[in-house]
Parts: sequence; structure tokens; C-alpha cells
Amino acid sequence: MFRKFALTTTVAAAAALGPIAAASAQELVVGAFGGSFADNVETCYVQPFTQATGASVLLKPASSAQHAASVRATAGQSDMDVVFADDAFAVQMANEGLLVPLDRATLANAPDIIEGAWGKGDAYVAAMLGATTIVYNKDTVATPPSSWNDLFDPKYEGRITIGDVSATAGWQFLAALNQMEGGTLQDPGPGLAKIKPLAQSAVLLHTQADQVVSLFERGEIDIAVWYPDRAGVAIKGGLPLAVAYPQEGAVGIRPTISIPKGTQQQELALKFIDTVLSVEAQKCFSEAQVIGPVNSKVVLSDDLASILPSAEQAGQMLFLDPAEMAVVMPDWTRRWQREVLR
Repeated sequence: MFRKFALTTTVAAAAALGPIAAASAQELVVGAFGGSFADNVETCYVQPFTQATGASVLLKPASSAQHAASVRATAGQSDMDVVFADDAFAVQMANEGLLVPLDRATLANAPDIIEGAWGKGDAYVAAMLGATTIVYNKDTVATPPSSWNDLFDPKYEGRITIGDVSATAGWQFLAALNQMEGGTLQDPGPGLAKIKPLAQSAVLLHTQADQVVSLFERGEIDIAVWYPDRAGVAIKGGLPLAVAYPQEGAVGIRPTISIPKGTQQQELALKFIDTVLSVEAQKCFSEAQVIGPVNSKVVLSDDLASILPSAEQAGQMLFLDPAEMAVVMPDWTRRWQREVLR
């Protein structure tokens, strides 16, 4: 999620002051994602941070993989002070000892952040929440689904799409079903057995999120295992979609924020992260990017509240350890191909 690379996205609030300001100790270098993400980071995070501290911010746009590679290559001497990265890459950097643990005591907004947002040892914190959940056409689905089990209703046979195991929505849905059926990470058998009839009757096992939009547009499906942020964009585009969060819990996706080792601006970096976690910044970014907040005190507009998870729904989410999933995914993939597709 958010891995598109933008060639140029720069925010430097004090750029007009010239080279001296650019070299100032009060400039913070933030590794972000490109495109609309960077635009919204500037509006929702950078502007209030600059107003509060007087510091300038230079955004360095790249993908999660590129940011992690850069932090790894500099081995504790990163040229970035703060980094946004998907949680899989944040876990890798943390496991390699490349991140500075976040001191919650220095973050005024820490008590308001849902517990599931914090990484192991507070090495990082999720800045926002995505999810794998249920999206449906409200014109053709009379009763909103309330459980993952609702997807197995015979009325959806041939009218549903779920992700292939190679897609985030696919393996995360499998993980949710496997947990419901009593399986373990080492034994996905119960989940594979549960998902097989659904996979075989699905219109498509999608591998890319945009494929789902086309299926809804053409009226080929009524319901999907998909992402609320993508649904939100489609709703803005006029599709009659709605989002449902299963009572068992959606599967959380966590774009994170962290501090690489080697920064000379640790105190300022913590202030930036505290700004990101504030109610005002969280609300601003959630509404601009159509993605869930991690601050439990955020009250969303009515339109977004129907798309994004509430604090209670976010607290019910299943968060999978990326490091553990990386170990088991090769086996899950082989078994999917053998036990589900054949």
C-alpha cells in the first residue's frame, strides 16, 4: 500500500531563506510516499508542524522498499530523520536494529493511540489504518453483511470476488478464516478448506485492487473482499458501494512512521511524529486520503464514518506479524495452489 514512487515532491517551509536555512539544524528530512500521499502529508502534517516549531521539512518521496533499502545501506547513519513505511518493512528495519525506539512518554498524543498501532518494543507506530474487509453494492445487497461467514451465502455464488493468495486481500482473508476455523500460521489447512468453495465460485481471484473497480462498474459482482480506502475512492467516483466490518474483525494494514538510527534530530523527529498522531492531523489526513485514523479521539465526517473503521472496529482488527507471515507464506502459497485451485 502506498508504494508508488513520485519523482519530485519537496516541502521546505523555509526554502525562501536560501542555502543557510537549508543547512539549518532545524530542517527535518522525512521519507514519505509520493503522489497524493505526499500532498496530504504536506497539508495535514508538515504545515501544522512547521507552524508549531518553526522548523522546515524536506520530503523525500520513495516506496517502502526504497526507504528500507536506504536506511539499511547507511547502516545507522541515515540521511532521513523520519520514515514512513508499510509495516512489513518497518518490522524488517526494527529487527535489524536500524530504528530508534519511540519514547511514548515524550509523545503527548500516545495515550490516545489504539494499542494495535504500536510495533514491538515501540520501534514504530502506525500513522494510519487500512484494512482488508467487505465491500458490497448497496443497490443489490439488501442486508449489509456483518460476518465473514456471510460471504458464503449461496446467493453470492458467482457474484463475488476475493483476492488470490498473492494479493494482500487474498492472504489476509485466508488468515482471518483460518483463525476462525481454529488453524494456526503453521497449519492453514482449516482456512484453506473453508475458502475453497468460495474461491472456486468467485468471478475472479483478483491480484490487483483496480480489477475490483471494473467488476463493480460492469455489474459483474455484488460483493468483494477488498479495501475501504479503494472503496472510498470508488464511492467518490459515483459507484453505489458500502463498506462492512465483520464482527470477527477486519484484517488491519498499517502504514507506519519511525525514526532511523543516526538522526541528529531525534527530539524534532519525535515532535513531528507527535503532530502526525494528533487528533487534528489524523482527522485531516483520514479525510483527505480516505484511510482510517489511529487516534481513538478522531470523529470523522458522516460520509467517511460509513467507510472507515470506528475506534471500536479498529480495536477489533486482526493484526498479523509481517515477519511471521514472511516465513509461512511460501508454504501457504504452495498449499493454496494444490488444495484450493485444483
